[in-house]
Amino acid sequence: MASKANMRAPGQLAAASASSGAAVGGAAATTPQPEPSSRQSNLQRIQQRKQQVYSWQHNKKLLKLAIYSACQAADCRCSGWKTAAPPEKPARADVASFTDPCRICTHSLKDHVSHLEPLTEDEINRLLGMVVDVENIYMSMHREDDVETRRIYNFLYKLLRKCIFTKAKPVVTGPLEQPPFEKPNIAKAITNFVLYKFGHLAQQEFQTMYDLAKMFVHCLNHWNFETPSARQQVLTQVERDAYHINYARWLVFCHVPAFCDSLSHYETTLVFGRKLLAAVFQSVRRQLLDKCQSERDRMPPEKRVLILTHFPRFLSMLEEEIYSANSPIWDPDFKQAPPAHLVAAVEGKVPAARRADAENKATAAGGAVGERPGAHGNTIGKKRLREGASGEKSTGDEVAASTKGTESKKRRMADPAEDFSEETVAEIIASINEAKNVNGSVVLFPEIEPRDAVPKLEEARGLIKLHVVGNSLTQRVSQQTMLYLLGLQNVFSKQLPKMPKEYISRFVFDPKHKTLALIKEGRPIGGICFRTFPTQGFIEIVFCAVTVQQQVQGYGTHLMNHLKDYHIRKGILHFLTFADSCAIGYFKKQGFSMDIKLPKTVYQGYIKNYKKATLMHCELNPKIVYTEFSAVVRKQKEIVKKRIEMRQHEVQKVRPGLTCFRDGVRGIPIESIPGIRDTGWRPAARNTRVSRITEEYNDPEKLFTTLKNVLNTIKNHSAAWPFLEPVNKNVVPDYYDHIKYPMDLKTMGERLKARYYITRRLFIADMTRIFNNCRHYNGPDNEYHRCADTLEKYFQTHMKELGLWDK
Repeated sequence: MASKANMRAPGQLAAASASSGAAVGGAAATTPQPEPSSRQSNLQRIQQRKQQVYSWQHNKKLLKLAIYSACQAADCRCSGWKTAAPPEKPARADVASFTDPCRICTHSLKDHVSHLEPLTEDEINRLLGMVVDVENIYMSMHREDDVETRRIYNFLYKLLRKCIFTKAKPVVTGPLEQPPFEKPNIAKAITNFVLYKFGHLAQQEFQTMYDLAKMFVHCLNHWNFETPSARQQVLTQVERDAYHINYARWLVFCHVPAFCDSLSHYETTLVFGRKLLAAVFQSVRRQLLDKCQSERDRMPPEKRVLILTHFPRFLSMLEEEIYSANSPIWDPDFKQAPPAHLVAAVEGKVPAARRADAENKATAAGGAVGERPGAHGNTIGKKRLREGASGEKSTGDEVAASTKGTESKKRRMADPAEDFSEETVAEIIASINEAKNVNGSVVLFPEIEPRDAVPKLEEARGLIKLHVVGNSLTQRVSQQTMLYLLGLQNVFSKQLPKMPKEYISRFVFDPKHKTLALIKEGRPIGGICFRTFPTQGFIEIVFCAVTVQQQVQGYGTHLMNHLKDYHIRKGILHFLTFADSCAIGYFKKQGFSMDIKLPKTVYQGYIKNYKKATLMHCELNPKIVYTEFSAVVRKQKEIVKKRIEMRQHEVQKVRPGLTCFRDGVRGIPIESIPGIRDTGWRPAARNTRVSRITEEYNDPEKLFTTLKNVLNTIKNHSAAWPFLEPVNKNVVPDYYDHIKYPMDLKTMGERLKARYYITRRLFIADMTRIFNNCRHYNGPDNEYHRCADTLEKYFQTHMKELGLWDK
C-alpha cells in the first residue's frame, strides 16, 4: 500500500483512452508500455487466493471463520477461537478438530462455529471473502509508515472484523458521509471544460481534446495521492483540513476497495469535485509532464505530438479553470451549445450510429469522460496486418447472410444418422415430444440455453438482420450500404480505441474487404470485417467487435456462425486470424485452434506474423450448418439418451452374483463374467505393450540411445528455450513456493546419463512434469504457457512416431 503518489498511472498516458476492446495483431506496439508494476499481479493474487479459499471443504471453511467468530457458549465473551498450544509456526487451518479447546475460553471449537452451520454456502463464501480482505488490510497496515494512513486501515480492519462477527454487510458510516461528496464531480467538470474551451473547433481537433480529457480522467482514477503529512508544507491550514478529510474518503471509498471487494468501490472522478482536484492538480500535472518527457523517446511519432504538444497546453488551460473563481465549468447547471459537427449529427447529416456516439460525447452528465478501461467487456478485435497478393472482386451489394441456401438444407438432409434408421429416429423424436407434453415440469428446470439462443430468436422475429456489405470502385454502391459501412466504422473505432480511425476506415472501405454486419433497429451493433483469398482457399478475419451494450448475449457467436455458413456456400473452408491474449478465448469458443493445419506455403506472404499475436486457424466442415449446430447437437443428445434408455429396457436382465471369490479365487477373466458379452463387450486384440516393456528391461542400451535422441530433439525445438535450465530462484523468488517438484531438460539430461530412466514411463513422467509445472505457475495467456502446450504436443507426436507412446 503506497502512501505516496507514484507514476504507474502516467506510465499509461498514451494508452489511457483505450478504455475497451481487445486489439489483435500487434496493435499494442503503437503505444508506449507502462512501467513495471506489481499492482495488477497483486490484485490477481488476491482473487486467486479468494477462489482457493472458496474451493475448500465446508469444515475447513468453518475452521477458518472460527478465528473471527465469537464463542456461542452461554455467558462466554471470547471473540475468537485460539489454539490451546500455539506452535512456533502458524498451523494450517485444517489441522484442528471441532473438539479442540480454545486457549482463551476453553470451550470447544464447535462452540465458536455453531452459529455458522445453518448458513448457505454463498453466505459462508461471502464471510470468507471478508476474512481474506481483513488479512490483506492487516498486512498493509503494518507495512504503512504514515500514521494517518495506518489509522484509516485500522478503522477498516475493525469494521470488517465486526461485520464477520455479526455476519453483516460492511457499510462505512460516520463523519466521512457517503459519496458523492461534491457536485459537480471531476468527470462532469472536465466534460464541461472540453465543451466550453474546444466546442468551436473542427471535429478532428475537438476529438483530440476529448481524448486527452479521457486520458487525464483515467490517470486520476488510478492515481495514488500523497498523504496529508507529505503535503502539509504546501497547503494552508484550511486546505490541510479539507485535504485530510478528502484523503480519508479517497482511501475508504476508492483506493482500498480496489483490492478489497467486500467494500463498495467508487471511481475517484465520480465522487470528488473541485476541492480535491484543486489540492492535487499541480502535483499531478508536474509528475505527468515529467513522465511524458522521460518517455518521449519510446513514443511513436503520432503519439509524441499528442502527448508532448497538445497535452501540456490542455493541462495549462485546465489549470486556469480549476483555480478561477468565475469558471463556468463548475456550475451545476452548466449548459453549452455542442460543436457544429455534433449539431449536424443530431440533425441527421451523419449516420445514426455516429450520431448516437456524438450525442454521448456532447452529454455533460457526470462520468461521460471518465470511463474506466475494460468497461466495454470482452470486445474481440483483429488488426489487419498486410495486404495479400491476391484479392476478391467486390460488388458492394448487400448479401443477406441470414438466408440459408437450398444447398445447405440438402447437405443436412442427405446424411441421415448411420446408427439408426429414419423410422427409428422418427419414433424416438415422437416419444421425446410426447414426454415433454406430458411432463409439465420442464418449465421448472429449463435447460441452459446455448450462447446464440437469444440472437437466433431475435432473427426469427425480424428484430435483427445480417448483411454482408462492401465498398466498390467499379459499381455504384447504394446509400444504405454506405450508411452500414459508416456505422461499422464507428463500432470498430469505439470498441478498438487503440487503432487509429484512419486505419480502421482504410480496411472497412477497402473494396478487397467485406464486412458481415449485424443490424438492429436500423443500425449496426456489431460486425466481422474479413478479406477473402479465393485462390488460396482461406479468409483472414480483420476486425471483430460488438457494441458494449449488446455484449455477453451471444451476438459474437451468432455472427461467427453466419460467417461460417456464408463461406461454406462460397467453397471457402479455412479461417485465419491473428489474436492477442484477450481475443484467444473468444476464438477458441468459435472452434479456432493454435494448431495450424494449413501448409505455410498457402498463407505465407499473404499475411504477416506478429510476435505479440497468436495465429489461429479454423477449418470448416461443409456438412455442418453452423447456425443450426447447437440445436442439432442438443437434439442428437436427446435421441442418443432416449435410445440408451430403450436399449436398457431391451437387454435388462438380472443375473446372479459371482460366488467364486468366497472359495479363495483371486481373479477371473473378464469374459467369464455372466452377461458381459451380451452388453457388446469383446476382448481387445493383444497389443505389444507387455513385450515393449520387457524389451526396455532386456535392452537398456537401446532404450538409452532412443531416449537420448528424443531429448536432444526436444532441446532443439524453438519452444524449448524456457525449459532448458532450472528456474533461477533469484529471478523468480516465489517459484519454488508454488512448485514443489521442479523439473527441466538439463536435469533430465543428467538423469539420463545416470541411467535413471530404466523405462520410458519414467522419462515421459518427468517430461510431462515440466509442462504441468509451467501451466500451474503461469496463466493460460502467458508466453511460457503457450510454449509448454506447443512443446508437449510436439513431444507426444514424436514419441508416437517412435512407437513409445501408449496413451
